[in-house]
Amino acid sequence: MHTVAVLALDQVIPFDLSTPIEVFTRTRLPDGRPAYGVRVCAERDEIDAGAFTLRAPWGLEGLRGADTIIVPGVADPTAPLSPTVRDALRSAAADGTRIASICSGTFPLAATGLLDGMRVTTHWIAAGLLARMHPALDVDPDVLYVDNGLLLTSAGAAAGLDLCLHMIRRDHGSAVAADAARLSVMPLEREGGQAQFIVHDHAPTPQGSDLDALLAWLRDNLGRELTLADLADRSGTSTRTLIRRFRDQTGTTPLQWLHRARIRQAQHLLETTDHSVERIGTQVGFGSSTTFRDRFKRTTGVSPQTYRRSFG
Repeated sequence: MHTVAVLALDQVIPFDLSTPIEVFTRTRLPDGRPAYGVRVCAERDEIDAGAFTLRAPWGLEGLRGADTIIVPGVADPTAPLSPTVRDALRSAAADGTRIASICSGTFPLAATGLLDGMRVTTHWIAAGLLARMHPALDVDPDVLYVDNGLLLTSAGAAAGLDLCLHMIRRDHGSAVAADAARLSVMPLEREGGQAQFIVHDHAPTPQGSDLDALLAWLRDNLGRELTLADLADRSGTSTRTLIRRFRDQTGTTPLQWLHRARIRQAQHLLETTDHSVERIGTQVGFGSSTTFRDRFKRTTGVSPQTYRRSFG
């Protein structure tokens, strides 16, 4: 039987802890036998889990001999990793154990150095912090999970379910994984990635920026057909100067800022109105519904219709 060890670190997030426990313990092989045995392991006798205190039945010795180790998210991703836990994870990796993180569990896993040079993910809201704390990582905030073979990382909350189902499919095939997905009331594969859940606000600008007036005007005129020359005329500068100011003050180009603002407005309209996709595309300034659908999917990872079904 495949053994899964779930590592409960201090300040573990209960949802992330329970996800692999529930998914793996309920998974059955075609003949009805359990597919996995699950151990909950911790470094200390008692672990702070926020609303309650956890007593794990296994210490770190439970990691030894496991086929898979899961590192759930923690409430404070900046908390230092215990050298004992670090060494235990590194030793497991050296023995060929598969190690996966859920949500902010990527932070303690990254602190071992095992993920250096790899593409990884975490909850989108913490992706920037992860990249700053661990510059050797290639952080992708737009995906639900990343599979690097023996090292896997997932995004926040429900993305842990996606990752667990993915590992079940790797271990036992699509039929067993599909049964596990039905028990979890989840599709075996979800469309899109984290991008569909990210609120694409306007890029921040410093207080008193000389772009303030232009950005306010743009927010009020997203439905108009606008070119870079139009924006330069509105700001009273050359296109070259406008591009330079945008890069300096927002980190992006004028047209990229405009496209993102339009998609954010489209998300709002899809959530709050029953307007057709075609009408919304026109309302936010796209010349054709095809262009709108393409831009929306490239930005969010899903189609406007799928987004509306999820959030409308």
